[in-house]
Amino acid sequence: MIPQRTLRRAISCAGIGLHSGKKVTLSLQPAPADSGIRFRRLDLGGLEIPAHVSTVTNLSYATTLATGEARAETVEHLLAALMSQGIDNVVVEMTHPEVPIMDGSSAPFIYLIQEAGVRKLSNARRYLKVRTPVSVATGDKRMTVYPADDYKITYSISFDHPLLRSQSRTATITEDTFAEELAPARTFGFLKEVEMMRQRGLALGGSLDNAVVLGESGVLNTLRFDDEFVRHKMLDCIGDLALVGHPIIGHVVVERGGHALHTSLAAAIVAQPEAWELVELSSERSASPVVASASVGSAAVVR
Repeated sequence: MIPQRTLRRAISCAGIGLHSGKKVTLSLQPAPADSGIRFRRLDLGGLEIPAHVSTVTNLSYATTLATGEARAETVEHLLAALMSQGIDNVVVEMTHPEVPIMDGSSAPFIYLIQEAGVRKLSNARRYLKVRTPVSVATGDKRMTVYPADDYKITYSISFDHPLLRSQSRTATITEDTFAEELAPARTFGFLKEVEMMRQRGLALGGSLDNAVVLGESGVLNTLRFDDEFVRHKMLDCIGDLALVGHPIIGHVVVERGGHALHTSLAAAIVAQPEAWELVELSSERSASPVVASASVGSAAVVR
């Protein structure tokens, strides 16, 4: 049996919201088995929002979840870190609607998780194993998850910008590959769009400290990877697909994606239970809690 996991101890950080520009304190708290990932708004008396596609409410440059009056905004980078490190159950306590942007990547959240440590729980983890393809499309934007023996993402982007035409990358998502190859990739934007976004009340906390900015003639920052842009899109995809509520065993292929397309696929997966099975695995193929092959050991269907 592969057990569910939570954090060994609570850990906190503070930062500003990318879009709100407001200071926020965030704490990650251990949680019991089968409770999932939940955002708790301390400033609203402890109201909680489950990290599930059914709570998605706004997708304007970030992913926002809501239950009643309680909202959790810009959740994707944190969710990607939690999912990649195999954290099934955690309470995310916040003093403001928006998760802090930190440096624009998932790397600071990986550090928090590693500092807090991981604790195994007594209940088995259930994986969503894709049996038949599930697809969504909008115009020239397409996204499909295919059957596979592990969690893999192939992502292609294309922009009408002289410095960013097309980039593509494929990666099998493990604890190590995410931390080393994807987590440090920062969110990015175009200088010409900044003023427009700020007039709409967005990117008020954005700066060169937490985003890669492309001008007309160059990148205003030093890139961490030559293909940092597509790597960050893959990071976002992992965070958004975490909203299905279970680790995925399947190959996700994305062309020109974004938060709206990612969460549309998550919703389509949940709405098509005939396309997948929930399975419990008896052994892990590697040290990663994310990648687990149903062809290794045995898989018990639980749905």
